[in-house]
Amino acid sequence: MTPADFRRLALALPDTIESSHHGHPDFRAHGRVIATLHPDGEQAMVRVSTVVQQALVRSLGAAAVPANGAWGRAGCTMLRLAAVDEGAVRDALLEAWQFAAASAPAGGRRPNEAKAKPKPGKAGTRAVAKPVTKSSLPKPKAKAQKTAATPETAPRRRRRS
Repeated sequence: MTPADFRRLALALPDTIESSHHGHPDFRAHGRVIATLHPDGEQAMVRVSTVVQQALVRSLGAAAVPANGAWGRAGCTMLRLAAVDEGAVRDALLEAWQFAAASAPAGGRRPNEAKAKPKPGKAGTRAVAKPVTKSSLPKPKAKAQKTAATPETAPRRRRRS
């Protein structure tokens, strides 16, 4: 697996865009970073749930390790590109895409959020959250009119003795 192969697989996911993150390429869907390519060209990162991360580490051995620190505890998983096959990377990217969809904001889509669901991969898939539309949101309540306070309507203050 080369960085070009990883890029091709990441950009094949619906509405995924390439951007830059700390000086190296990243791939975003649903307004979130789902994967990055390490500057050395030997590693890539996918952000998946911790359950999926554990499964990747078990199935891929030394080719998949949690990222250091809090990022790793949050599901960021480093993949050694030379040691993983295309199918495993495709499945990991699909899981990252679905994880981003599940944690997308409830208030609606961000500019690059996907409009279509990806096809299920070989690994287990989760349901993708439906985007919230304006018509499905509750209508805002009418604002109460502010009236000027008069001596009769103003709250009475107690005097300190």
